[in-house]
Amino acid sequence: MDIVSEHTFVICAYKESPFLEKCIQSLLRQTVESEVIVITSTPNRHISNLAQKYGLVCRINFGEKGIVQDWNYAYRQAKTKYMTIAHQDDLYSRYYTEEIVREMKRARHPLIAFTDYAEIRKGAVIKSNTMLNIKRLMLLPLTFRALQKSRFARRRILSFGCPVCCPSVAFHKENLPDTIFRAGYRSDEDWQAWERLSRLKGEFIYCNKTLTYHRIHEESATTAIIGDKVRSKEDFEMFCRFWPGAIAKGLVKLYSKSENSNHMGRDFSKNPR
Repeated sequence: MDIVSEHTFVICAYKESPFLEKCIQSLLRQTVESEVIVITSTPNRHISNLAQKYGLVCRINFGEKGIVQDWNYAYRQAKTKYMTIAHQDDLYSRYYTEEIVREMKRARHPLIAFTDYAEIRKGAVIKSNTMLNIKRLMLLPLTFRALQKSRFARRRILSFGCPVCCPSVAFHKENLPDTIFRAGYRSDEDWQAWERLSRLKGEFIYCNKTLTYHRIHEESATTAIIGDKVRSKEDFEMFCRFWPGAIAKGLVKLYSKSENSNHMGRDFSKNPR
């Protein structure tokens, strides 16, 4: 097929995740072959042994440490037209690459493509709950192809929160800047990236099929972020990009209720730091 090797998964591996091997296996089972690379800023035998077991290149980020820095390093490793930063705890449907690349090729000037997703909680796949249904409702306009290229539509969606599942996002590198994420955020680094990219000419492609499985667990960064109130501060800053301060404060109060669903959510499959 002509889309073989046009897409790369770069897995951000951190410490000794018990879920890393399952993630690798899901990427190697794709119906359309992708290159798979592992990167880490915390090299250890667990990561190197798994990379060797599956014949994967493992690269070490010796530069500045942090989630944003790791993601940007991962982004730079892919030399293919399309790439996805895979999160070590999550799983991907075997049709992920096939569907994502097909949708990208159908678009005129794609920026990013992302999918619907389910949650994995205590080993069980949760396909529907209040938070997932709210996000699907928010993204409903992007199921219409004509609205995928509308800056107004995607900015209005992002003005009420971040429904984009970060680990599901694939990037069209030829249409994007060299650096996607900006340092300074611990909670909303993905939201602020989508907000910046939403200003560009091109398409935000939403594939409303469940092709990504995001794992919710106590070791994720979300619990710590909620505990030190970082999220509320960053959420306020993000809402102020779209709304006057008074409205932004009200939206933060509503948005903070989503934290309860992730106390075990919002889309955080980030490595704890």
